[in-house]
Amino acid sequence: MDNYLSVAQVNSYVKAIFDNDMLLKNICVYGEVSSYNISNGIAYFNLKDGENLLSCVLFNALKFNKPQLGDMVLLTGSMSYYTKGGRLSFNAVSIAPYGRGILYEQFLKLKEDLEKQGYFDSAHKKRIPDRVKRIGVVTSPTGAVIQDIIDVTTRRNNGIDIVLYPVKVQGVGAEVEIAKGINFFSTYDKVDVVIVARGGGSLEDLQPFNTLEVAQATYDCQKPIVSAVGHETDYTIIDFVSDLRAPTPSAAAELVAWDKRALIDGVMTCLTRISTHMDNKIKIFENLIDKNYYTLYVGTSSLITSANASVDKMVVSYENAINSLCAKCESTLNVLSNSLNKLNPTNVLDRGYAKVLHGGSAITSVNSVKESDVVDIQLKDGKITSVVKKVEKR
Repeated sequence: MDNYLSVAQVNSYVKAIFDNDMLLKNICVYGEVSSYNISNGIAYFNLKDGENLLSCVLFNALKFNKPQLGDMVLLTGSMSYYTKGGRLSFNAVSIAPYGRGILYEQFLKLKEDLEKQGYFDSAHKKRIPDRVKRIGVVTSPTGAVIQDIIDVTTRRNNGIDIVLYPVKVQGVGAEVEIAKGINFFSTYDKVDVVIVARGGGSLEDLQPFNTLEVAQATYDCQKPIVSAVGHETDYTIIDFVSDLRAPTPSAAAELVAWDKRALIDGVMTCLTRISTHMDNKIKIFENLIDKNYYTLYVGTSSLITSANASVDKMVVSYENAINSLCAKCESTLNVLSNSLNKLNPTNVLDRGYAKVLHGGSAITSVNSVKESDVVDIQLKDGKITSVVKKVEKR
């Protein structure tokens, strides 16, 4: 173990080399800013020169104007080695603009050309559907981007399907794969909208989305496209050509996936309002029915009382009329009965007269019989059958 050095010993030795090398003190460095973040007033960024990269730290960064990604800058400072992190960096004490980077110049040139050709015109932009059923996503199959889109979409509406077209999102040939993914979904009828997404990164990392190939595919796509490239402060060419820009991939999912829970809550709210409205209407109708019933009851009772009085009056009148008619009829009947009694032939028989019948018919003339005929003599209390002995005509 005597021949081995500890990590602390190695790092301390390396630090001593940089600290004692005067050629690395108070030097000026220039390069292209490829990333820039500020935390607690300290800026952490990378300086790029072709394929070479230098990690930099700028204390009191708020005293200086914040550079843009792709800017060429001049730094003054010293090289330093951090033993705790085992990391070499350039500690800058000042930063000044030197000129714009090549990539950023290319970005501005392409943006200007496409804008003149109408690629950014609002008239060309398509409307995002309100009720998306299936989303096409062009992004890397690994990493947090696709998972964020899936998580947000599922949370808002688990009935929406996601179709992934896996591509490289940085590096050589990435723009070709991204353009192919967009072209695929352009004629794929089973998706309603396309999201092109990747996470944040340096200007070099986002370069595939600043190419003519991706811009042309986005412009020609027959489906609505939502760009979600980088962070909120990152802008790429596809952001200007797409139909809608989202600041992050998660925000893109929020914008595209309609909230099923909100729809259900809205429907339930409407149903509650309808139910409350119907209850109020029913109560109004019940009160109206009760009022009309009372009015009808009072009116009907009055009519029934009046009708009963009229009926009683009519009954008395009819009874008097019937009694008068019955008395008149009884008197007439007595008169007719007396007249009928006078005409009753049996009353004549009481006085000694008889009724003579021949063959069941009354004999009214001697010519109706002859000798030896049998005749019936009807008296008051019986009948005598006799034979005609002699017929005399008067």
